[in-house]
Amino acid sequence: MKSSVETLSPTRVKMTVEVPYEELKPSVDAAYKAIGSQISIPGFRPGKVPARIIEQRVGKGAVMQEAVNDALPKYYGDAVEENDLRPMGQPEVDLTEVPMDAGDQLVFTAELDVRPTIDLPEFSTIEVQVDPVGEDAVNEQLDSRVEELRARFGTLIGVDRPAADGDFITMDLRGEIDGEEIDNVEGVSYEIGSRTMIEGLDEALVGMAVDEEKSFTAPLAGGEHEGEPAQITVTLRSCKERELPELDDDFAQMASEFDTLEELKADLRTQAEQAAQFGQGIEARDKILEHLLETLEIPVPDSVVEAEVEAHFADGSHETEDEEHRTEVRENTVKALRTQLLLDAIAEKTEVTVSQQELIEYLIMTAQQYGMDPAQLAQAMDSQQQAGAMAAEVARRKALAAVMEEATVTDTDGEVVDLSATIDVETGEDDEDLADADGEVDADEAATDTTDEAATDEETTEGAETSDR
Repeated sequence: MKSSVETLSPTRVKMTVEVPYEELKPSVDAAYKAIGSQISIPGFRPGKVPARIIEQRVGKGAVMQEAVNDALPKYYGDAVEENDLRPMGQPEVDLTEVPMDAGDQLVFTAELDVRPTIDLPEFSTIEVQVDPVGEDAVNEQLDSRVEELRARFGTLIGVDRPAADGDFITMDLRGEIDGEEIDNVEGVSYEIGSRTMIEGLDEALVGMAVDEEKSFTAPLAGGEHEGEPAQITVTLRSCKERELPELDDDFAQMASEFDTLEELKADLRTQAEQAAQFGQGIEARDKILEHLLETLEIPVPDSVVEAEVEAHFADGSHETEDEEHRTEVRENTVKALRTQLLLDAIAEKTEVTVSQQELIEYLIMTAQQYGMDPAQLAQAMDSQQQAGAMAAEVARRKALAAVMEEATVTDTDGEVVDLSATIDVETGEDDEDLADADGEVDADEAATDTTDEAATDEETTEGAETSDR
């Protein structure tokens, strides 16, 4: 077999493959055997029909087509590997010659989208600037942590007054459409002001007394009548407010291992400073990535983009498909693909490797993010054959961390920013305090998960059969 490649564009090539009849002979013999086992010829046992009889019955062309369809994926895969191509999506295969006798050859072409070559800069030349960690930001973080801790140890007490924003209540809900009851639930717990249920519910609850009933109209949030306007009747059954503990030494002893409030606040301030610095690192990371995306030429195959856009609207969860929405989806898809290609190129340049332990840590972190049991998530990803995609995502995180290690990051005051804590999290080496300190550890995943991972060589090879079997 020999092959050649013609570059059609930075993301598309045309590959021509020539296979002598002698190399195809094993597949031809296998085709005779397969067809012979499927046809019944009087006087011959199944599988023992001579080749000439098979040719008389089905034609030699059918035999050769069977042989070619059987052999084509292997020759396609070998040619892709031989020419060091990295396909994206399925190829368009065209048979130009089908051998009928010894001396002939199989010739086919395959047009396919491939990953582009990206000229990466020296990472040490990258410079970005971020906001400084100010005292106001630290104090805001500290106040927030203190209030969260007070709320955690607060107690709920009944109140003899109308319900107010922030109260914790139980209620009964009934929904009707045109006088027909659609749903009816009792004893539902809810925090007024959280706005996690029906539109207009929070406004209706404020000012209600226990056992009072009120009705309002709102679109249903789920079920077979999702989006339809319904009459909602809410009955308030109980109302409690959260009483926060006093900020004193007794509270410090109850809520922590510290004996005094001063010691507790000092520890919370340290955590707040770490969180603020971590947030600064996240800003630096995002700016570095944005800098690379803006300054580098990273073409993406139009066919892959369009396939992703069509898949976005084809899943049935997106009813709106106006031109403005389609344009927005397309822009997001292009950016996501460019980000993937960039980080994959960096991972290759920096020779990133992913260990089994890193995969496990990433799996646990992802499971926590989605509130799932890690074992269940692992089983789901295994059944969907997503282990490769997970490894690629870990590699991209480590690739971006490698750039962060070499880039120069300063704040607007001219001070060099220490990114070590953020880099540790990107590479899966975060400590417990930092993991708890900021909820945006996985912020970069939103971009990389917008689109599916590009097709693997194996998947692409399986799609290389001709359509005129």
